[in-house]
Amino acid sequence: MELNLRPREECRFDAVSLGEVMLRLDPGEGRIRTARSFRAWEGGGEYNVIRGLHKCFGMNTGVITAFADNEVGRLMKDFIEQGGVSTDLIYWKKTDGIGRLCRNGINFTERGFGIRGAVGCSDRANTAISQATPADFDFEYIFGKLGVRWLHTGGIYAALSEQSCETVIEACKIAKKYGTVISYDLNYRPSMWSAIGGLEKAREVNREVARYVDVMIGNEEDFTACLGFEIEGNDANLKELNLDGYKKMIGRAAQTYPNFKVVATTLRTVKTATVNDWKAICWADGEIWQSKEYNGLEILDRVGGGDSFASGLVYGLMTTGDAEKAVNYGAAHGALAMTTPGDTSMASVGEVEAIMGGAGARVKR
Repeated sequence: MELNLRPREECRFDAVSLGEVMLRLDPGEGRIRTARSFRAWEGGGEYNVIRGLHKCFGMNTGVITAFADNEVGRLMKDFIEQGGVSTDLIYWKKTDGIGRLCRNGINFTERGFGIRGAVGCSDRANTAISQATPADFDFEYIFGKLGVRWLHTGGIYAALSEQSCETVIEACKIAKKYGTVISYDLNYRPSMWSAIGGLEKAREVNREVARYVDVMIGNEEDFTACLGFEIEGNDANLKELNLDGYKKMIGRAAQTYPNFKVVATTLRTVKTATVNDWKAICWADGEIWQSKEYNGLEILDRVGGGDSFASGLVYGLMTTGDAEKAVNYGAAHGALAMTTPGDTSMASVGEVEAIMGGAGARVKR
């Protein structure tokens, strides 16, 4: 497997993400509908990956996003800076003070417990990033002059608006022009695509983006919805993935998109909101690699587990070039991220590698 990463000395950033960063308001152990106080975090599907690459894995990262230029936007900038991610690539959009011109996205998220599942309630229409154009970011400057080794983006950002569809495609084209490796998380959300053309639009956009992607991330439902590939003979309830069917599906996808070097997905069996079975698989060079299994994984906050899987996977691919090691970095990092509150990882690379090696949860003194 050869990803042909640009030399580190040529690039300002090891990795950047393109996507929306929202203000997450978390009622802790309570419910959104009865809360009197919330804890504030930052989070977003694409951003969570890049923050994990810096905070856990020590890489030099930046976020390409846009905020309404107001106090909430400045709060978001401060959160991002606390995570060590560069804010130099943020576009600040003028607003009118009440959100008619643009606004910043908000995501209310409760964690769930036992038989009560996690609940999310987002408020993200008409945000600054959903209106942003390639000219607002100057991708030629970012990928050409500054230099970026890896770009991560995804289907959540693409689904925000007609404009974000165009912007993500242009970003991928220019990144590829300058030799940047691209990862993309399909992350199909039918509720988001419904306002801009539904399934047909999702397939149109994602099939175009897929032409530029080196590392494609998504589960079997994502591949079916976004790219039109289906797994033959899979369990109707998707409780257990048919690996042979998955491999055949990826083979068809790789024939259609020979640029795919790696395809990966997480596999989660939800026993309760706080106990899941968790593992991941990765396709590369015609082979399927499965991670260590984390059965009976106890979860504090599941939001962002898949994004932390992606950042571990990317780190493993960038530093080892070994798909088996990479999928294990991803699965271990995702498992650890779900043991702490908030969307983003609080793990260290040493903790990830210890979990990969079979370390237990004994107290450390």
